Amino acid sequence: MSGRAHLLFGFAGSGKTTFARRLELELPAVRFTQDEWLTHLYTYAPAPDEFDGLRHRVTELCWSYAERLLELGLDVVIDFGLWQRRERDAARARVERVGGEHVLYFLDAPEEVMRARVLARSANLPRDSLWIDLEVLERFRPRFEPLGPDEEHVRVQAG
Repeated sequence: MSGRAHLLFGFAGSGKTTFARRLELELPAVRFTQDEWLTHLYTYAPAPDEFDGLRHRVTELCWSYAERLLELGLDVVIDFGLWQRRERDAARARVERVGGEHVLYFLDAPEEVMRARVLARSANLPRDSLWIDLEVLERFRPRFEPLGPDEEHVRVQAG
């Protein structure tokens, strides 16, 4: 019996990691939070032109472990944001390829709540978080693709 992947989708500050930590304990499951892996493996702030490459490497590393855990029948929480449709499609395909099930959660919060959370976090940056200011947040916004009407999901109001 394969495990279930709990896939988290939401913009910066929507409450994904808080929800992921809760799921990790309640299910139980093994949690993969991309920002934590990035900050632990790369102890410096990557330049914008190298960030996507580092993020890709971390994503592949996390998936290699997550896929094996799913094959062993364990649940995993994938806290990557999954901002683009192609990322969500790829995540579902990876889970299905190893015989797992998946649930997509849409973490939703009002824009002003997300902005306030991001600024508060960056003002007192935890070791396992990435620094983001309003300029970076706005630069990220065009990368965020809403869910398609065919994407089944559980909506989590997180603010």
